Amino acid sequence: MDDVEQQARPGQRDGGDPVGPSDEVALRPESLLLTFCGAHVLDRGLLVATPSLVEVMGRLGATEHATRSAITRMVRRGRLVGHKRGRQVYLGLTDYSVSALRAGWSRIWRADATAERHWDGSWTLLSFHLPDTWQRQRHELRTSLQAAGFGLLQGGLWAAPGAVDTAAAVGDLEAAAHVKVFTARPAAGLDPAVMLGELWDVPAVAEVFDAFTRRWDGGGADQRWTDPLARQVALQEEWRLALRDTPRLPLELLPSPWPGLAAQELFVREHARVEPAARAAAAELLDTIPEP
Repeated sequence: MDDVEQQARPGQRDGGDPVGPSDEVALRPESLLLTFCGAHVLDRGLLVATPSLVEVMGRLGATEHATRSAITRMVRRGRLVGHKRGRQVYLGLTDYSVSALRAGWSRIWRADATAERHWDGSWTLLSFHLPDTWQRQRHELRTSLQAAGFGLLQGGLWAAPGAVDTAAAVGDLEAAAHVKVFTARPAAGLDPAVMLGELWDVPAVAEVFDAFTRRWDGGGADQRWTDPLARQVALQEEWRLALRDTPRLPLELLPSPWPGLAAQELFVREHARVEPAARAAAAELLDTIPEP
């Protein structure tokens, strides 16, 4: 039971036909709020008035009710914290959100975000066995492994190219003590590219980046996101989602040209184009106070 079932993501082999992403991306209010805070609040020592966040989210197409409901959920889940000043509530980031946003910022801005350019030919292998009653722990472990770049090679054996910091990936989980990790290299006659194809549906991974490029290079995003602040936030959020749903695979094992490289160039270029106007818009509309 331990490794037969898993939650499939775009590009991950699950025994069925891969389903490519739609060119229309569904963006959740909570995630958009955090992405906005990462761009305009993080590490600035600021708290933002609730009506300002309602205005920002309105530019992104969210109703006031949806935004206030999202804020309530985020406060309850420890993503935002409220501070009352007079009759106004100002919102700031919790330590959890600061840590998550810094990690996400590093991920979306790393130079080799869509492929590993300097692979040494090694693989990290991992196996685990959990009690049958540990359904929640099993789900948490699989989710963490997928986020760390692992795929299910065969029953009970997960693999990822390169050296993976498994302690960082699973160290805080209850199931960590049940995990066994090895470093290996393929024996003669085992084609790494074939092994990669058994772990990941590479065409589906490529389609994630192709879809991003279609949307943001004269596609649907150009019609939907005309406001500079909304465009910046949506651009960053869609790029974050693209990277979240795809592993960083060795470039030498991928088809050439790899569409992730063009998608990343587009993201960097479009962000640089819209960022000055987005920052000016945020400075004009945000009602802020210093963190206490």
